[in-house]
Amino acid sequence: MFRYVDTVTRRSGGKIIVVMPAHNEAELIRTALESLSAQTLLADEVIVVADRCLDDTAAAARASGATVIETVDNQYAKAGALNAVLDDLLPRLTGDDAVLMMDADSSIPPEFLAEASERLDEPFRGDVPVGGVGGIFLGTRPIEGFIGHLQNNEYVRYAREIGRLEGRAAVLTGTATLFSVLALREVKLARAKGELPAGKGVYDVGALTEDNELTLALKQLGYSCVSPKACTVRTQLPDTAARLFYQRLRWQRGAIENLLAYGITRHTLPYVVRQVMKYLVVMFFPFYLTAVVFTLLTAGSIGFPLFWTAVTVFIEFERAWTARKGGWRSIALSALVIPEIAFDLFLHSVYLRAAIDTAAHARESWGRPRLSSVSGSERRRRAVVGALTVLYMIVALGVVIALAVACSVLGVAWTVISVLVLAGTAHAAIRLSGRDPLGFALGSGETLLNVSRAK
Repeated sequence: MFRYVDTVTRRSGGKIIVVMPAHNEAELIRTALESLSAQTLLADEVIVVADRCLDDTAAAARASGATVIETVDNQYAKAGALNAVLDDLLPRLTGDDAVLMMDADSSIPPEFLAEASERLDEPFRGDVPVGGVGGIFLGTRPIEGFIGHLQNNEYVRYAREIGRLEGRAAVLTGTATLFSVLALREVKLARAKGELPAGKGVYDVGALTEDNELTLALKQLGYSCVSPKACTVRTQLPDTAARLFYQRLRWQRGAIENLLAYGITRHTLPYVVRQVMKYLVVMFFPFYLTAVVFTLLTAGSIGFPLFWTAVTVFIEFERAWTARKGGWRSIALSALVIPEIAFDLFLHSVYLRAAIDTAAHARESWGRPRLSSVSGSERRRRAVVGALTVLYMIVALGVVIALAVACSVLGVAWTVISVLVLAGTAHAAIRLSGRDPLGFALGSGETLLNVSRAK
């Protein structure tokens, strides 16, 4: 395996062990391993966990010099495979060591490990230790396809948001995150004591989004989670609408279920607020359209004052500006407006489906065999779930429309719309400014050294 000269050493003197789960990733894993070989701070060992692979993933990993562990009878997917390795690995490591969890379809820049380990080794800020340093992920270059560019715009804006929040990480992504061994041990111990909602290992095998759940676990135990600007990750993007839908459905439903498991605490409150705001935005579009139709039917026309024209132009400028680091294609896509509105509505359907599935306790079904290969009873179950989902969506839409009609009759619909639009405009202005006026209340994820360096 090709290796650059090791030019950096860890301040703590501890080792870095890479654990890379892989399921049928023979075509992509070489790129991931090559990015590890190109680090200015080299890992001491790379362990590839070949989980239920039907291709040459294990052989490709061995050819690149990695240690390969092939799972046997693992019934818990990625989380189960990682737990099996960590159960054996953690007792053999010291408190100064660190573990990089990295997906096999991702790649990291040469400075990633050096930057992440420096953040992990820095002194505590306000006596809050850093439990994990996660990557800020973007699409693998070259970005391909219309759907790929829409996703990359979203990730470019998210990267800017992380920078605006001084590196506070909402989720320590599975694409690449460096964890403190002490933090991982404490998570496992807390699960065994019942201090965390579920699970016996480091990862909760019952969680749909194990990375999000582990982030909440670390914060619950008093650790901070950060994503420095230098720690970017390139990862494969879903290339079809169907794959994107089910990826985001898993993410959103997992996020909701994780919050239900943890309840409302000072650590989860920001996440709860984000979810409430997300569903308010989902409700806004049908509410707005209903108000427009009601006004046209009752008044015969609808005005659009210059002030609201200016607000609309400002919001669209903000979207294009915050996507500019994605290149001219990102700016052009934002300027077209309609594609990103359609993408937002697509995501709204995901959020609505996730809420309905969670409320109905629907059984997770993505990632299962094709319909032609499942039993008749499973086909019928899926058909019933699909029909109920459509029915629930129609009911939810009906409730929003009825609310909009009631507000229109009372003459307050446009007041409600104005308040929501102005709130969104203020949020856009804050994003555009690069400031974080609520940072003092939410707490900073970065350490003092990094904040002073940024200044």
